[in-house]
Amino acid sequence: MGTIKTTNIEPIADNGTVTLGSSGDTFTIPSGVTMVNNGTQTGFGGVNTPAFEAYDESIQSMSDYTWTKLDVATENFDTNNNFDNSAMRFTPTVAGKYFLYAKGDCDASGYEDMRSSEVAFYKNGSIVTYTNARVLQGGNTSNAGTVSANFTSVTLTLNGSSDYVEIYGRINALDNSNVSVMNTIFGGYKIIE
Repeated sequence: MGTIKTTNIEPIADNGTVTLGSSGDTFTIPSGVTMVNNGTQTGFGGVNTPAFEAYDESIQSMSDYTWTKLDVATENFDTNNNFDNSAMRFTPTVAGKYFLYAKGDCDASGYEDMRSSEVAFYKNGSIVTYTNARVLQGGNTSNAGTVSANFTSVTLTLNGSSDYVEIYGRINALDNSNVSVMNTIFGGYKIIE
């Protein structure tokens, strides 16, 4: 084994390809070395896939203060076909950590009838975490509002074969008013590890 010191390597052939090492070789880049890429890179880092986003812009009626699976049947994108738009759930085929996000515009039918709204992530049928948007008007908890946009996110470790994730919503309204959610979004992607 020897050391080659040079400031420039150019291919002998005119095809512009230089091959360093072969399959299974490891190149070590010492601390303090800066790599500059002025061309196209491939095979570095990783990709944030599987990735998906689904939505539903229609109004979904719900029962007051009851966890209800949120409709998100229209896919914006789905890189690996892991989102089932009929079951409205995400089942990754690649194990790892996933950043997931969800949003719903929650509404109570009567003016100032909303007390709170919640959007939750369910993993394998059980609640994992949720965000509560308490609607206050004038700083008084006895008064309520009408609409709240509820956004939540979570990072989950998913096994890539049987784990699945769904989103649910719950709205607490005064006097059991009619409640609904609309403009719902559910998305996520695998985090590069």
